[in-house]
Amino acid sequence: MLALLVIESTAFGVQSLVRTSTSPAAVLRESSMEDGTTNDTERSLLRNVVKKKMLQLGASYDRGFGASPNARREMERVISELELLNDETDAARGIDGTGFAPLEGNWRMIWTTASDVLVLGASPIFTVGAIYQLYEPPIVTNVIDLIPRFQNLFPPNIAPSSLIRAQVQTRSSSRASYPMRVGLDFESVNVQPVELLGQDAGFLPPLAFDLPRLFELPDDVGYFDVTFLDEELLIIKQNAPGGLFVLARVDDADP
Repeated sequence: MLALLVIESTAFGVQSLVRTSTSPAAVLRESSMEDGTTNDTERSLLRNVVKKKMLQLGASYDRGFGASPNARREMERVISELELLNDETDAARGIDGTGFAPLEGNWRMIWTTASDVLVLGASPIFTVGAIYQLYEPPIVTNVIDLIPRFQNLFPPNIAPSSLIRAQVQTRSSSRASYPMRVGLDFESVNVQPVELLGQDAGFLPPLAFDLPRLFELPDDVGYFDVTFLDEELLIIKQNAPGGLFVLARVDDADP
């Protein structure tokens, strides 16, 4: 992978950038071996290089829905590179609503390997639109926009747009001794028509129901681990049914 290697600094810590075939992780290791440390400027620039590659893969392979085995392996490598550049050590702080939470905000999915999400792409009825995770501690809401598949076969003037939004609300909590782990308890499901044949469908009643909590789940069930977090990007790995998500911070999650 082509990466940008930081050479030296004069005013801002960077004198010039050159292209190299060395991966960002290798650059990081080499820099650390030379002087025992890696400065913040180097890490920031290397993060930006890896993020760019990640965004390119996500766009090229429809967030993982259209990924070939080679593309999945390439993304796994890129994710591993970025995880080495993670500076966040307490991502779960404030997730229970008791203080500042670095996860708080709106995050849109740009890649996943989770089978429970990828299977949605095989639906003969709907195609998958935007997918979000909305963090309003202690509430975390998973949002999936679904678009009728036939709509993509015709120009907009022939098949006016329709959209259904599905939301699963969970309550988040921290896990003792695991500062990068977020526990989740599923609370409710809401499926709401948003647009129907080009018209606002907000007047239609949603399909909504609470999820019964029949027993207390142990701490080793129902959680995800944060493996990378900064102001722009989030990577999480869910416990069950497995898989990871790469998400980008966005201003809102409007349909």
